[in-house]
Amino acid sequence: MEKFKNTVVFGCVVTCLLLAGCQTTKSTEDSPIKPIPESFASTKDSTNSAMIDWRQFFSDATLIGLIDTALKNNLDVLMTLQKIEIARADLKLRKGALLPEISGGGSVAQRRFGRYTMDGAGNRATEITPGQIVPDDLPDYFIGLQTTWEVDIWGKLRNKKKAAFARYLSSIEGKNIVLTNLIAEIAITYYELLSLDTELEIIKETIHLQENALSIVAIQKQAAAANELAVQQFEAQLLNSRALEVEFLQRITVCENRINYLLGRFPQPIMRKKSILPKEIPAQVKVGIPSDLLENRPDIKQAEFELMATKADVKSAKKAFYPSFNITGAMGFQAFNTSYLFRSPESIAYAVMGTLTAPIINRSAIQAQFKTAQAKQVEALYQYQKAIINGYIEVYNEMHNIKNLERAYNLITKKVTALTQSIEISSELFKTGRANYLEVLITQQNALQSKLELVSTKQQQFNASVNIYKALGGGWRQMKEKPTQG
Repeated sequence: MEKFKNTVVFGCVVTCLLLAGCQTTKSTEDSPIKPIPESFASTKDSTNSAMIDWRQFFSDATLIGLIDTALKNNLDVLMTLQKIEIARADLKLRKGALLPEISGGGSVAQRRFGRYTMDGAGNRATEITPGQIVPDDLPDYFIGLQTTWEVDIWGKLRNKKKAAFARYLSSIEGKNIVLTNLIAEIAITYYELLSLDTELEIIKETIHLQENALSIVAIQKQAAAANELAVQQFEAQLLNSRALEVEFLQRITVCENRINYLLGRFPQPIMRKKSILPKEIPAQVKVGIPSDLLENRPDIKQAEFELMATKADVKSAKKAFYPSFNITGAMGFQAFNTSYLFRSPESIAYAVMGTLTAPIINRSAIQAQFKTAQAKQVEALYQYQKAIINGYIEVYNEMHNIKNLERAYNLITKKVTALTQSIEISSELFKTGRANYLEVLITQQNALQSKLELVSTKQQQFNASVNIYKALGGGWRQMKEKPTQG
């Protein structure tokens, strides 16, 4: 009867603790995620260029070689690999927390009980071995195994493992983000370098024309067909172009070293074909449907995994209000003398204890942790929505950018053709005195600016192709090797 009463009391205590834990927390309601549009503007492509391997997307062998080197040596990539290892180690830690912890060891102790105590009085009349009373100074030797185990009744530890697994997947997507950004940055910088090379050649050609014009006006001055002002104006224009040449040489050096930095190496020349105008822009990118972004863009997938992790964190924080059940135990050999230590079964000792504990005094601290976890979950949800909207807008902007740049390039090409012809016309008219030197100077300056503008527009076209490939989530997938037939 007494045993039954104790069981009832224990059950009532556990029930009260569970009810207290349930009343303290409330689940976080997920805000509805804004539906993603069904298409980009009026396009509904069935294919998506994000699925194309970057080695197939880029046709320039030099650029492919640079990217290959960067993927092996870039420091940001190497750091993300270590972050993945950290996340993997944390996942192993959370998995291990679900299992009993077993340790082995031994201990040596010397004990003496006071004579006027229960232990001391009892030992004076107790034989430790036949004919031998328990001595006042009693050695104690123990060797064996000890274990502690928190039984995951409510799923607190399992939810921590789920959160760790989600963050492990998030770390992998973090690496993919770095790969995508790295490939895009190298490509854009490479095209910038080619543009600078082309612009430098244009400046050198312009300098050559200006030198010829200066020689002509100097001869005309000697023949009294031109004055000193014309000579000074032509010379000033030539000096300005030479200064521009020096500026572009410095910009090329900086651009080369930016690529070297991305490749994880010290400054060295970048071997390349020094012209961007003859290069063909990558084929028209297929954008697919907006929902493809959820699968292709690593930043969206990372935000999704982080949201999954915060949901598991909230569940784990909620379980902290519930009682925790721990089992501790030990088993081994124990004796007062080493000669008896391994005598079986007399020296075998074991102890098993189960404890059920629930927070009472520090519930406000646990409540604060729970509210923090809830707030982080809501923040992760907003971050997920933000990533989706941002991805859609990036693709949308680059689609229109590509179309507008194509129109602009065609118009500027026509302008360059007209101004290039006007240089020859103005020079012939100037030689025969039917045009003044200001007309020649203005024509040469306008032609130079239009040629540089054409190269810049060409570079922007390449950049737009790279950016939309990146916006679609392309670049992080590695081309799988085809299985060999044996």
